[in-house]
Amino acid sequence: MGRAEADAAPVLSAPGGTTSRSSILHVDMDAFFVSVELRSRPELRGKPVIVGFPGERSVVLSASYEARAYGVKSAMPMAVAVRRCPQALVIEPRHGLYYEVSRQLMALFESITDLVEPLSVDEAFLDVGGAIRRLGPPATIGALIRTRVATELGITASVGIAVNKFVAKIASTRCKPDGLLVIEPAQTVPYLQSLPVDALWGVGEKTAQVLARMGIRTVADVAATPASSLKRSLGATGEHIHRLAWGIDSRPVTPVREEKSIGAEETFVVDTVDDALLHRELLRLAHRTASRLRSSGMLARTMALKLRYADFSTVTRSRTLPAPVDSAQLLYEVAVQLLANLGQRPMAVRLVGVRAEQLEPKSHTALQLSLDRRDDNWRAAEEALDQVTRRFGTKSVLPARLLDGPGHTG
Repeated sequence: MGRAEADAAPVLSAPGGTTSRSSILHVDMDAFFVSVELRSRPELRGKPVIVGFPGERSVVLSASYEARAYGVKSAMPMAVAVRRCPQALVIEPRHGLYYEVSRQLMALFESITDLVEPLSVDEAFLDVGGAIRRLGPPATIGALIRTRVATELGITASVGIAVNKFVAKIASTRCKPDGLLVIEPAQTVPYLQSLPVDALWGVGEKTAQVLARMGIRTVADVAATPASSLKRSLGATGEHIHRLAWGIDSRPVTPVREEKSIGAEETFVVDTVDDALLHRELLRLAHRTASRLRSSGMLARTMALKLRYADFSTVTRSRTLPAPVDSAQLLYEVAVQLLANLGQRPMAVRLVGVRAEQLEPKSHTALQLSLDRRDDNWRAAEEALDQVTRRFGTKSVLPARLLDGPGHTG
């Protein structure tokens, strides 16, 4: 754990920067999907665990730190991950459960401060400057958040605290897993300039190669290089990384915009021309999407279909609905219509996806009652399915058409 800052923290005056105190937190869950799964399977703690669908074209969604020790990483092809760690247990994801826990997590953050900027389902920036008088210095607030996440949600979080968002995120990364690191303002530039160059946002493999040819391998090297030289070699990225090398990041924590869309997609193990298989996969994806809509308390006014063909060309089609929905059956029916409207397909399909768009809060919208009572029956059945899934997992209860669905990654 890093040294906690005093309430009267020293200030930093970097070239072109402003003075401030360390009141920006980056809170990031540790192996989020895996951690949520281990709450109900504690016997797997300390063992290599991977969350993802089995299949040659599937990818790792989350890996325990025991699996990471074998080189398993998120977004890695599942086939590669299994070769590197054949003893790992692969658990199929329960997306509805993860989004429910994410909603609880964000509510916890918002009980600390109004200034919460989610980056994904399991991480967020918090500006706690306005909470110091009520809750104590930022280090105390960070410790409080970690304790509450552990006791209320049963998972662990790493917290980085710094003068701005960029440095706070570096701090949370450097103290994983289950840690807290405070980088005080006066420590910011020395700390940053002790790191390798790829610690800077915007420095990927190709940019690192360009910098290496210039003899630049550390953040200190970037800081010592004139911004004009970096700009000649890297364009706007050169100016950007030069500012970061001096700890300059003026972006405020911005409470996040509502999610603009929710969706799901799958890549087939073997490219397919089978309409029945496509329809079955659309139903599966509609259920995943609708479950996420309901767990987020959102309704969708537009439904979009995505197809990727064997040559990797992609088409999308969408339709605005007469009333907002969160029902899988209604999403599925529209998806099937959109698929039919494409006509004869030019080649086999590699990937299929559905996406709910033009979202609005359910609490602000009255569901339009259909003349066909079956719509309400579907909605009630799916809400009951949500409850069963949260308790027993994704395969406890399924629509009959999904009980024999070979051929896809999930």
